[in-house]
Amino acid sequence: MDIGIALLVQAAMTMPFVVPRPPDLEPATWPAYGLTTLTVVPLIWRRRAPLAALTAIVATSALYKLALEGPGQPLPYTGLVVIYTIAAVSPPWQRLVAGGLLTVAVPVSVWLNTRTARELTFSLFVFAAAYVFGRLTDARQREHRIEAERAAARERARIAREMHDILSHAVSLMIVQAEAGPVAVRTAPERAEAAFDAISATGRDAMAQLRRMLGVLREADEPDRAPREPQPGLAGLPELLDRIRASDLEVAYESAGAVRALPEATGASVFRIVQEALTNVVKHAAARGVSVQLNYGEGAVDIRVLDDGRGPQPGSGGGHGLIGVRERAAAHGGTAVTGPGPDGRGFEVRVRLPVPSAAEVAR
Repeated sequence: MDIGIALLVQAAMTMPFVVPRPPDLEPATWPAYGLTTLTVVPLIWRRRAPLAALTAIVATSALYKLALEGPGQPLPYTGLVVIYTIAAVSPPWQRLVAGGLLTVAVPVSVWLNTRTARELTFSLFVFAAAYVFGRLTDARQREHRIEAERAAARERARIAREMHDILSHAVSLMIVQAEAGPVAVRTAPERAEAAFDAISATGRDAMAQLRRMLGVLREADEPDRAPREPQPGLAGLPELLDRIRASDLEVAYESAGAVRALPEATGASVFRIVQEALTNVVKHAAARGVSVQLNYGEGAVDIRVLDDGRGPQPGSGGGHGLIGVRERAAAHGGTAVTGPGPDGRGFEVRVRLPVPSAAEVAR
């Protein structure tokens, strides 16, 4: 890019040499053109060593003015480009040095040329404009970097949330089944076999979801990969509830309102929220039963998960799981409330996610 800019400036500075000059002026010479080219060369290093490039341009420009009688330029192209670059990429001390150098060089150049206030005013204006444009470019670049960092942080948080939900759910169910297995082997072998089958199924499901997530991360490096499977959504709820039932927890499920298809992202969030709420029941509640309710309203879907366990424990903040539930709700512009169930019994998770109404979807 720097070489391209230098060639473009060289083309602009060549024009006075190819346009016929008035008879009363000395003709353009090859030495003058060669020195003009030498003035452009430092632009190749304008971003790697901007202050050195400015110094070289000032020196070669002064040599051109003092040693040769060549065509003048309508604008100080090389100086404007390097000042823009210094303003855009250099630290404050380099910008200060460049400003001091220009404070001396511009008046001296005007004195060697026309010695008029008009030229001095114009020169100061164009250099100031180049500096301002450079600072604006730096501000835009910093804003883009900050936004990129924020986007990366949001993506890291999303991946961490997904990993937590998948692994926490799977490991919790596997622990429950594994702890029940030895007892069942002695008292009810058929239940032990079912427990081990549940452990195997839960592990396979977790591996499948992890592979799906890793596939998303690899897509940028492998654009020819086959399309990935969608994330689990509402269609995966029955299987999720069956896995929870296999841990000897009674699970009741009901839906109310006009059941309808949800946007893919919303459906995936509903699944993960229910999954995390049930995982907390398995891990912490010591409950015998849990109810899951979905209520489809006109502009929102309400999720309610209520268990009959021991309720929130003193000093418990809910862990990363409930934080993830709140983050998922907030990402959709919704709300999440957690706490004791009715009359202080059990634990309740209530989430509201805005969704298009049935009329809006039909349009």
